[in-house]
Amino acid sequence: MINSNKQDKALWSGRFSGSPAEIMLHFSQSIDMDWSFYKQDIQGSRAHAKMLNAIGILTNEELGEILKALDEIEIEIAEGKLQPKIQLEDVHMNIESRLIEKLGHMGAKIHTGRSRNDQVATDYRLYMKAAIGEIQKKLAAFLEVLLKKAKEDVDVIVPGFTHLQHAQPISLGHYWMAYFWKFSRDYRRFDNALFTTDVNPLGAGALAGSTLPLDREFTRKELDFRANTENSLDTVSDRDYLLEFLFAASTFVLNSSRISEDLIIWCTSEFDFVDLPDAFCTGSSMMPNKKNPDALELTRGKTSGVISGLQDLMMNIKGLPLTYNRDLQEDKRPVFHSLATVNMVLDVLTQLIGSIKPKVDKIAPHLQKGFLLATDVAEYLVIKGIPFRETHEIVGGLVQYCIKNGKTLEELTIEEWQAYNSAFENDIFDILSPQSAVDRRSTFGGTARSEVLRQIQAGKELLQQLGK
Repeated sequence: MINSNKQDKALWSGRFSGSPAEIMLHFSQSIDMDWSFYKQDIQGSRAHAKMLNAIGILTNEELGEILKALDEIEIEIAEGKLQPKIQLEDVHMNIESRLIEKLGHMGAKIHTGRSRNDQVATDYRLYMKAAIGEIQKKLAAFLEVLLKKAKEDVDVIVPGFTHLQHAQPISLGHYWMAYFWKFSRDYRRFDNALFTTDVNPLGAGALAGSTLPLDREFTRKELDFRANTENSLDTVSDRDYLLEFLFAASTFVLNSSRISEDLIIWCTSEFDFVDLPDAFCTGSSMMPNKKNPDALELTRGKTSGVISGLQDLMMNIKGLPLTYNRDLQEDKRPVFHSLATVNMVLDVLTQLIGSIKPKVDKIAPHLQKGFLLATDVAEYLVIKGIPFRETHEIVGGLVQYCIKNGKTLEELTIEEWQAYNSAFENDIFDILSPQSAVDRRSTFGGTARSEVLRQIQAGKELLQQLGK
């Protein structure tokens, strides 16, 4: 709850003769979002105070009192005893104001050599480092589930699709591994976002650094950043690291939406390939027969909010002059929304996909549809020495013949095969099984069970690397 006591003056009010309008207070506050940074703000203040002590601006006694007071303020906030005041606009000024209440003149020294511009950048980067790390932990667990599903289902054969039409038979394990590799790239993208985030902005000041001998390397080590930012103008205006996070989040939800769409189709009565866990489905208030894949539909639907967040921040930054502009205060809403969505989607998909069961008996009839082995027949003729374009034409004619006569390729007699081309021999029947078709596709990255098992091993090794 935000306190609106009008007695509190803004800490920047020195050159103003009057107070902001009440509507301006509500319009300009960012407490509803940046109060989430209170731990990071106090962490940054501790590091800044220690640095001020190291360069001789704070005495040892003053440092001890400030650190003690900051510890007390953190507890007050955690216990709900200290509520933010809207007149103080943001988390930084609320905490600093409380520090001054506790320590008076001594507390007022905390802002020496510091601006809210580099302060918020520090808070945000610390916050995002932790947030991205948590997402990566969850994403690694999700990747482990996909590996487990691939191993469980390596022997299950399903139709593969292009244009949502039956195309060629594949191992269901191969399908799960396709998404393993997609989501592993998302992990790498979050890695890139983390690398870009992990730099120390503290000491950049309002935009130009400071005349004081601030030791940025001291605060970098204290806050565990990998490096210092190089340019103070860039530092306070930079939101690229948030764009990188939002791009990584957007590709993640796009991949989540695609796998959700597949599974939504696969659980329809027309396909009936998989059984979804009841815990992630809902029924109808009117139709007692319904089992709706709501978790998957919501995953698909929430994608738009994350992608919109990326567009939101891009449009916010577009055309902003250097350096800090108040527009940048609005950088938190799309990021916080995306963080919440990505975490929730990971929590749901990890459990849902881990509990999915393929309906092998229901899948089997689909392997007889769509002439899934037509390409195998064409390549059979290639091995017999016929150019592929000719074999394509021959097999296309065979498919047309089967459609007219209500037959499958498997049902053709040797006479019918040879009527189309004398190169067909009795060994044509050896290739007319989905399992055989799958295992013959043993090129690197193909759907053969041997290749799926190789991919699973490669996936395990990748996860070990990601965990380091």
